[in-house]
Amino acid sequence: MTKKAPAPSTTVPRPLARRTRVKLQRINCDYSKLVPPDGDDNKLWWDRLKAALGTTSSDFVNATLVQIQNASRLPCGGVSEIGVNAVLAFIEAAEPKNEVEAALAIQMACTHAVAMAVLSRAGGAYGGNRHIAMMAAAAARLLNAFANQVETMRRLRNGGTQVIRVERIEVSDSAQAIIGNINSQRHEV
Repeated sequence: MTKKAPAPSTTVPRPLARRTRVKLQRINCDYSKLVPPDGDDNKLWWDRLKAALGTTSSDFVNATLVQIQNASRLPCGGVSEIGVNAVLAFIEAAEPKNEVEAALAIQMACTHAVAMAVLSRAGGAYGGNRHIAMMAAAAARLLNAFANQVETMRRLRNGGTQVIRVERIEVSDSAQAIIGNINSQRHEV
């Protein structure tokens, strides 16, 4: 009798703690004040923002919130509360350990958001084939930048050091040498 493997779970694990969110109080068409969501204590909310951004600096949090607002503008529109909260969720999921990692996570979140906006505009086919080609090229550059940012984050966290081993090899005048990995397995057809 064979045992069947359990079916893979289709549920998404829930985060242990509630995500840090903001609410926008519109000051003018270009700027909004970010405040805690309804019912949240201001100091507790601010401490959660600091933790989400991997910092103890209130100045870093203030500067970051302004940058996120500027990056979260909708095309032909104002600041989007959904956009700001999406960027915050992305950053919080990256779990930055310090301001450098937070800055990289902010760039990653904003690059992703812009790439998705460009892709959505390319799908509309407004402006003909030339417009689609320009949008596709811009999206490809943005997605490549995002992949580079992910790799930079990985190297930043895991160390980007390479180990190079140099061995002394002597080859006589009449001999031949092969440099590289040699696979001794033969593939027969």
